[in-house]
Amino acid sequence: MSTAPGLPSRDYVAVARQYAADVISGTIPAGKQIRLQCERFVSDLVRSASDDFPYRFDEAKAARPCRFIERLPHTKGEWARQKKRLTLEPWQIWNLACVFGWLHKAGPQAVTRRFRRWLLVVPRKNGKSAIAAGVALFMMCADGEFGAEVYSGATNERQAWEVFRPARLMVQRLKPLKAKFGIEVLAKTLLIPDDGSKFETIIGDPGDGQSPSCSIHDEYHEHVDDAQVDTMITGMGARTQPLQLLITTAGENLAGPCYAMILEQRERLNGIGHGGGPPIDDDTFFAEYTVDEDDDWKSEAALVKANPNIGISVSREFLLARLRDAIATPRKRAIYKTKHLNLWVAAKAAFFDIEAWRRCADDTIPVKFAEAAQLELLAGRRCILSLDLASKIDIAAIEYLFPPLGDRPTKDDPYIRLGRYFLSTKAVEDTSSYQPWDAQGLLDVSYGNITDFEEIELAIDEARKLFDVETIAYDPAQATMLVNRLVKEGAPVLEVKPNVINFSDPMKMLDAYMKAEQIRHAGCPVMEWQVANVVAQLDAKDNVYPRKPRIEAKIDNPVALIAAFAVALSGEEADRFVYNGI
Repeated sequence: MSTAPGLPSRDYVAVARQYAADVISGTIPAGKQIRLQCERFVSDLVRSASDDFPYRFDEAKAARPCRFIERLPHTKGEWARQKKRLTLEPWQIWNLACVFGWLHKAGPQAVTRRFRRWLLVVPRKNGKSAIAAGVALFMMCADGEFGAEVYSGATNERQAWEVFRPARLMVQRLKPLKAKFGIEVLAKTLLIPDDGSKFETIIGDPGDGQSPSCSIHDEYHEHVDDAQVDTMITGMGARTQPLQLLITTAGENLAGPCYAMILEQRERLNGIGHGGGPPIDDDTFFAEYTVDEDDDWKSEAALVKANPNIGISVSREFLLARLRDAIATPRKRAIYKTKHLNLWVAAKAAFFDIEAWRRCADDTIPVKFAEAAQLELLAGRRCILSLDLASKIDIAAIEYLFPPLGDRPTKDDPYIRLGRYFLSTKAVEDTSSYQPWDAQGLLDVSYGNITDFEEIELAIDEARKLFDVETIAYDPAQATMLVNRLVKEGAPVLEVKPNVINFSDPMKMLDAYMKAEQIRHAGCPVMEWQVANVVAQLDAKDNVYPRKPRIEAKIDNPVALIAAFAVALSGEEADRFVYNGI
């Protein structure tokens, strides 16, 4: 947002249309998701003339929240001191027009809004809290909902007040708004006594009892589960056209609900793209301002693409200074990428480049181990199995590493990696982030409180029948009984102790293979989360060792994969490696 004197008089729909056209043409730099949404917007405007298309665009409804917000005052900084009003930028107008302008044509939802959820992902300092405060006041005062209930939700009180505080100050400073709607400003509530409409904060999971017409959840990436978000959605059942605004920057929890929702929306949008049109039940408007995979994160152009309010609410000089810091100081890069480029990094000091790992994904490799038809393509190939069984109450890992057919890996003849993740039902029940993966069939779940090692033994037996298993590498921790049984069966077991001497060079080589795209995998989200959790620091001799950034982060499968590479590379470059206990 910028400022403009006096009350605004603008053609908001024309601004929204022009913004979409400029993004599509490349006049305004934007990432893939925004380009696709703009193409969708323009395509839907054309399709709305058809009787078969279930939505129509109402220009008056699209303009109302824009007009309302531009009458609100700034609440901090020099513009607030000068008592200036908000001026929406074209990207903000386009977002608002899309969310509020599209209506159902017919049926029980006729003339109600098409979108019930707005997921806005934008870097820091791009005016997201101010626009959220404006939406909150509009939904409380001017949306036409009798007894409106608006909530600013967050994981802690400080964050919840990031939206509530500016809204409260806006009402206090704009007496005509306060008088027109009869708003009372209380310590922690904005109240309209005439119909009981209110706006207040919620922290954590408030339980049942609310009937929200609007809920706003700031910094959604900080939510460890969807308890608060789901409670609000459940409470909206009696409302005619409720709206949930999820507004966030990128974060570092790739197992959290925010990242899962973003991935889901990317898939939906990529399926829609280029005029294909949305599925009928798509009620989420998704706007993600970030860079594309092939963009150079060190460039000024990347900053411009990711930050739609650059030069307005966030200065170009400030962002360029942060870019210089990130280039000069590696430990600052992850923070810079998440906060200013909206790139997800699971650990602030992550060792592996998660974008490089994603580029190695290959959809011909089975993401679910049960997809036997694809596994048959690997039947008979050399294979190294690697076990990390250190936990009986959480993930126990098997990694399957298939060396290249030739002497050295290439892009056309890479290493191939498969993985399995063994958990108990208790672990899945206690960890909400595992539950969507369980529902997708990505986990091997056994009943009870601990992981069933007999299932792991059966998996090893199956692998030995299907593949040419040369070695089964294992960490001796908690593996004694299983290994003893494997030895009796004649399995080629090999102890690889997890220490710096054994792991440093293989870990560096795995990183190099990722960046060279000489390893291929299925793109499994469980492994992606674990890879992104791996942190490491160089010691005095430039050695590295995989560690996790926090107790709930898991790295069992990457550790097993590194051990597999230790075995694989020992055969190729034996003079470079020393193995304790082998």
